[in-house]
Amino acid sequence: MTSRPHILIVDDDSEIRDLLARFLRKHGFRAETARDGKSMDSALQDGRFDLVVLDLMMPGEDGLSICRRLTATTDLPVIMLTALGEDTDRIVGLEVGADDYLPKPFNPRELLARIKAVLRRTDRVAAPPADEDGEPKLSFEHWRLDLARRELRDVKGTLIPLTAGEFDLLRAFAERPQRVLNRDQLLDLTRGRDASAFDRSVDVQLSRLRRKIEPDPKDPTIIKTVRGGGYVFTPRVEKT
Repeated sequence: MTSRPHILIVDDDSEIRDLLARFLRKHGFRAETARDGKSMDSALQDGRFDLVVLDLMMPGEDGLSICRRLTATTDLPVIMLTALGEDTDRIVGLEVGADDYLPKPFNPRELLARIKAVLRRTDRVAAPPADEDGEPKLSFEHWRLDLARRELRDVKGTLIPLTAGEFDLLRAFAERPQRVLNRDQLLDLTRGRDASAFDRSVDVQLSRLRRKIEPDPKDPTIIKTVRGGGYVFTPRVEKT
């Protein structure tokens, strides 16, 4: 990664994507554009990116489908743009793995602030290559969480794809085992000052995370709900 984060803007509106690309370049980013999922795939094959700005409403393959593909196969953070501002639309975007959500019309400076916030949260701001020995690996149950590589693997070594939000949430739990954490604490640990008092992203990400690591997501034993208190990470965690 170079010193300038690389952003891919995917939007079928040429005026919007060109405007955003110029704006981001003016503020020190590298930016490329794609008009649909197919051209996005080509761009991803040709270059490395740090974040995708993705429009929800596009002809052909829509933003939700594209976001599902991205979060299933990459760890790229995604900020979704949409003309639909209802809470239900925002939750659907988060459920398929988006890291943030911005309704149109919006001020480009707000998008800039959100991009910077997501890059900070996901540790994708330009930095020297991670020292693999600089952060511990956390082992619990049949899982191994590599903090430096931001990877989760099972006992067989199979990589389990996690979104940036899911990884941050799992890390917050695994670093504080047997401790009850309420929603506000989890928001602060995973999103810091960018969290909103009405942000339901923790609930969405927790549900997705349970589906990936719990033997039975309907009866969770790893991340248990504490009635009226929050959640507790029950396994013993070992650092290596």
